[in-house]
Amino acid sequence: MSATTGPAEGHVPGDAAESVPAHRYTATLANSIEPRWQDYWEEHRTFHAPNPVGPLAGEVPGDMPADKLFVQDMFPYPSGAGLHVGHPLGFIGTDVFARYHRMTGRNVLHTMGFDAFGLPAEQYAVQTGQHPRKTTEDNIVRYLSQIRRLGLGHDERRRIATTDLTYYRWTQWIFLQIYNAWYDEKANKARPIAELEAEFAQDKRSTPDGRGWCELTRAEQRKIIDSHRLVYQSEAPVNWSPGLGTVVANEEVTAEGRTDRGNFPVFRKNLRQWMMRITAYADRLIDDLDLLDWPERVKTMQRNWIGRSSGAHIRFPVGDEAIEVFTTRPDTVFGATYMVLAPEHPLVDEITAGAWPQGTDERWTGGAATPAEAVAAYRRAAAQKSELDRQENKDKTGVFVGMFATNPANDAEIPVFIADYVLMGYGTGAIMAVPGQDQRDWDFATGFGLPIIRTVQPSEDFEGEAFTGEGPAINSRFLDGLDVVEAKKTIIEWLEAHGHGEGRLQYKLRDWLFARQRYWGEPFPIVYDEDDLPIPLPDSMLPVELPDVDDYSPRTYDPDDADTEPSPPLSRADDWLYVELDLGEGRKRYRRDANVMPQWAGSCWYQLRYVDPTDTERFCEPENEAYWLGPRPAEHGPDDPGGVDLYIGGIEHAVLHLLYSRFWQKVLYDLGHVSAPEPYRRLFNQGYIQAYAYADARGVHVPAEEVSEVDGKYLWDGEEVRQEYGKMGKSLKNVVTPDEMCERYGADTFRFYEMSMGPMDVSRPWATKDVVGAQRFLQRLWRNVVDEQTGEVRVADDGSAAELDEATLRALHRAIDGVHADYAAMRFNTAGAKLIELNNHVTKAYAARPVPRAVAEPMVLMLAPLCPHIAEELWSRLGHDSSLAAGPFPRADERYLVEDTVEYPIQVNGKVRSRVTVSASAGQDEVKAAALAEERIVALVDGNEPRKVIVVPGRLVNVVL
Repeated sequence: MSATTGPAEGHVPGDAAESVPAHRYTATLANSIEPRWQDYWEEHRTFHAPNPVGPLAGEVPGDMPADKLFVQDMFPYPSGAGLHVGHPLGFIGTDVFARYHRMTGRNVLHTMGFDAFGLPAEQYAVQTGQHPRKTTEDNIVRYLSQIRRLGLGHDERRRIATTDLTYYRWTQWIFLQIYNAWYDEKANKARPIAELEAEFAQDKRSTPDGRGWCELTRAEQRKIIDSHRLVYQSEAPVNWSPGLGTVVANEEVTAEGRTDRGNFPVFRKNLRQWMMRITAYADRLIDDLDLLDWPERVKTMQRNWIGRSSGAHIRFPVGDEAIEVFTTRPDTVFGATYMVLAPEHPLVDEITAGAWPQGTDERWTGGAATPAEAVAAYRRAAAQKSELDRQENKDKTGVFVGMFATNPANDAEIPVFIADYVLMGYGTGAIMAVPGQDQRDWDFATGFGLPIIRTVQPSEDFEGEAFTGEGPAINSRFLDGLDVVEAKKTIIEWLEAHGHGEGRLQYKLRDWLFARQRYWGEPFPIVYDEDDLPIPLPDSMLPVELPDVDDYSPRTYDPDDADTEPSPPLSRADDWLYVELDLGEGRKRYRRDANVMPQWAGSCWYQLRYVDPTDTERFCEPENEAYWLGPRPAEHGPDDPGGVDLYIGGIEHAVLHLLYSRFWQKVLYDLGHVSAPEPYRRLFNQGYIQAYAYADARGVHVPAEEVSEVDGKYLWDGEEVRQEYGKMGKSLKNVVTPDEMCERYGADTFRFYEMSMGPMDVSRPWATKDVVGAQRFLQRLWRNVVDEQTGEVRVADDGSAAELDEATLRALHRAIDGVHADYAAMRFNTAGAKLIELNNHVTKAYAARPVPRAVAEPMVLMLAPLCPHIAEELWSRLGHDSSLAAGPFPRADERYLVEDTVEYPIQVNGKVRSRVTVSASAGQDEVKAAALAEERIVALVDGNEPRKVIVVPGRLVNVVL
């Protein structure tokens, strides 16, 4: 048999086709049942979740179930390649969870949309000339056909795509809400920008230079106001790739400083870009993590990304300027023997000397005749490195700028360098270098012949170079002998008293670069006037529609020409780019923004639009938002942050997507547009399905489905091949699609297999040959209800639950109780195992007689979340006229959960030697007597009196000889 394939059509191996009974549950039967039930659900609007108000309101206004559940999958991108079996793992899991809760009577909102803007469709358009919208819409059709075949219970009325005009009209509206807001640090919240302008106009707030507000020109007023906005424009360092003609994200740059697509050089370049002031929310983004039911690993990743740390800002005078650094270890300032600026630091040009000071070490000059030449050459070289390469490169390089700074702690003159291991995007873009306490600084200092002064006493067992641990301060004057905590407190007080610095909180988090030089994205609802000042458009002019263009690619340049500027596709759409509008000053000519929003924009708020996808007046009706997403302190406690009840997706989105979504939600909350401060109350990260791949002696991958395992070896076309394990992918030739699994086994078999492979949060290997096990279970359950020969229902109607035998009653109610708990806790694999166990009992107990309805129906109902099509079909054949999607889910009778007997393992001198079963009510003396009377224990004791017999009630008996 193939290493990756199983029997076709669901036939049991060894069965001849003609021997299969006419009414056996096979792939053929499954593929006739499943589309019929999918049509039924659609026709009867089975999964439509009513809203309190609006077009999607329930039939009886105001009559809304209080018990609601909002389940959401992370936004998929509609790839043209379609799904492989790894993709639906989370989708099926949320469907099982939602179906279970719907059966218990809850009002469940579960739908799916598409994160449809982005680079792949644009790249395809560049290659083929086909409009990205056509590509995207075709991909969505393909995607929907695949997920429909899986039987996912979605409210299809609520489907959205970020590329829909009716959707990105509101993405643009939210952008304007953030643009027209500022962060009031005293109130610790965002407020409308109009309130800030009113404070300046009423002289409640001073201008930077002390002039009255009315004394300023309109342009000067605009500059002040714009500097406070939560969306602003800034000259920001970006990764510029002339060969691609666009800015690329850090994740798109290789360690060699080249683009992962096309292998073009990347240069760090300052460009005027839109930025979002997410840093204003740094403390709230960290502190509110404590309110969320999220995996601790994700919380840690977000805390580390934001990187809040306490320390001090210290100013080091140099010439007429001062270099400001942030350090978490101000107690080590006496060991600062040189300074380093990032090559992009704005002070570099101001403090670079005209000539080398007399006696400058040649190692400091980079071989240049003047400091200016050395700095320029070094900057050019640094611009071609990625941030990752700059951080991880162990060979420390740099050049002296020809100037010395003054260490404020001891008045020592210390040289100033630029070096690429210091990044402008972190801290202040400058460091005081303390080589005695930092290994990177040690490496640089030893390479450049710079002094090294230890300021912390190393531990006695320390062996190494820089000592990064804690200890008493040394070589630090008035700090000597103090521990780190006391030394930090003392030096901060000294710096503040002498005007050299102050204690500060610092963050790694940078403001969000919110612009892309691409075509396929949301246009900015901004125009520029004759002074090149940005002006937000009024709501009445939304949406700003993305125009059709002939050329979807940005202008590209000589890959090595770092001095070029981006020219995005929209910059060539003159009929769209330049527009005449009346914005309150009469009709004037304006210029639109040729950049587009990043793909993150549409996925920041989609849970809100799921709530109200058809509302044309609001992005979300407040009453509907509060019902589905508002805080529920009675259920979740007084600090409930609100949000989606269950959000499932991969760990790869732990930081950026989730952080950006939380930021947008908090701004909307501050401005009164939503009732909850958090978008996602509970987060669950599903694992991944991985697969074996096979490579020949040349390392070339061969089709996995054509590989056979023979005597422990893997053979392809008669040749032995090497087995590998990892992700599914076309390049590895190991892709298995859900379409082929549904064709060969049916969707329910595929669903049951994926859910039974292991815990939802654990990755697991795919093995097609094992799918047949899930199919055999469903076949056995089917024939417990339906006669395979005649197709007639073989369930006995003359017996009630009370008339079932004791063993069956106990097996049934144990299963009900356990499956209830497993579904609620997302333990779908163990829920499936309990159903298999119950079905096995029923199969044995009723092999020669019809299965009582009292056990058949609960078994079918419990199966429904995992395998909805076969459950609906059996439920219908059992005589029910309506769907079981709304339940009822069976309830366990507590009487049958109490065990009559208890099995005790018997240890002799610590090793289990036998077991004994006694009454659950047996006392310790009875248990002891039964254990000692057990045949094997009698033989081991051999007539001797045991030294001790210990009975642990309900658990074990330990006999000590």
